[in-house]
Order: sequence, then structure tokens, then C-alpha cells
Amino acid sequence: MPDAADHDDAVAASDPIRVAVVDDHPVFRLGMAGLLESLPGITVVGQAADAAEALALPLASIDVVLMDLHLGADSGIEATRELLRRDPEARVLVVTMREDDDSVVACMRVGARGYLLKGATPGEVERAVRAVANGEVILGPAVAARAVAALTRGRPSQRVPFPELTDREREVLDLVARGHDNLTIARRLVLSPKTVRNVVSTVLTKLAVRDRAAAVVRAREEGLGTD
Repeated sequence: MPDAADHDDAVAASDPIRVAVVDDHPVFRLGMAGLLESLPGITVVGQAADAAEALALPLASIDVVLMDLHLGADSGIEATRELLRRDPEARVLVVTMREDDDSVVACMRVGARGYLLKGATPGEVERAVRAVANGEVILGPAVAARAVAALTRGRPSQRVPFPELTDREREVLDLVARGHDNLTIARRLVLSPKTVRNVVSTVLTKLAVRDRAAAVVRAREEGLGTD
């Protein structure tokens, strides 16, 4: 006769996988939520359109967070980093349009458990969600193929710091980390001081840091601002 512990395990095994969808595009977010709700053993318990809403999700009652990389003015990478800082057991599956190697590496470095492209089939989405909920690390077929190709070539791509930043934003951050003020940066890059101020403000937002000094610390940790 099965004991109480066996019964509890059976109940736990039959519990649905609780998922939250984080994406700033309502059509995609609602469509993904509808797809997940249609799958047996999976239920959507939360949705978020930006980083603030994502960080307000009750992580203790969520098994898998589906995370987009672009959340309007926010970065899905930084949102993932903060989620994992708050709850190291949180399981994040990135679902994005970006398939470049730098984005994949950046997501895995901050603790994401999976990386899937938005063109994935319903079957691929289901497999990825179940795998991440089960504690596995998974890459979508297209991403995995790129990873295998890179390994086969034996020439791993050079990591670009802060892949969520544009080339211009990264260039400005590098100069900030070198100690230059906005006027100096404007002269060096042949930009207006107002443009530089706007770029610096965008960088602070994307990196989720409070001020310029904190951005300098993050930049130098990633190798920017040094010769």
C-alpha cells in the first residue's frame, strides 16, 4: 500500500507547470499565453509588459518565466539578472527574435535556463517549457545549430560586452568609463552635447543602474574604459 509520501509525490507530479510571460508586445504576449494555456499540464499565472512588472511577479508561485530581450526601454537581460538575484531558483526561458551569439552568451551568463526564438513551433515551445521546468538547460533548434557550428569551426565568437546596447551606446559608455565628461565625448564623437546626454540616459536605463558612477563600475567590470 503506498504511503503518504508516495501520494504527495504523485500529487506534485500532476501539478500543472505555472508559467509567466514577459513581453512588451501585447499581441505576441497574449498569443503565447493562449498557446501555453492550450497545452496539457501548463497554466499561465502571470503576464508582464516591462521590467518593473516582471520584477513584481510572485516568483515563488511561478515555475518558468518566459522572457523577451526587448521590453520597450528595458532590457530583458537585466530583468533576468535581477530576477535571479532576488530568487536564484527562478527559471527563465528567453524567447526572442535575436539569434546572435552574443545575446545567447549574455543570457546564459546572467542565469537563463533556455533560449528560444520567436519563430519556434508550438511543439518546440512546449518542449522548452517542460525542459526548463524540469531543471534542464535548453537551446532552441536554430540556436543550438549555431552553437554546434561555432564549436565545429573551433573559433568561438568574440564576446561583446552589454549586447543589449547599440554600438553607439557602447562607444559612449566606453568613453564615460575612461572618465570623459559629456562635452568631451561630444567633441570626440562629433555629436551634440544633448545627444550624448540622451545616450548616457538610455545606457543607464538599459543597464538598470542608478547613476553615472555605477555605470562606470559595470563598464570596467566588463572590460570597457581600459586600454
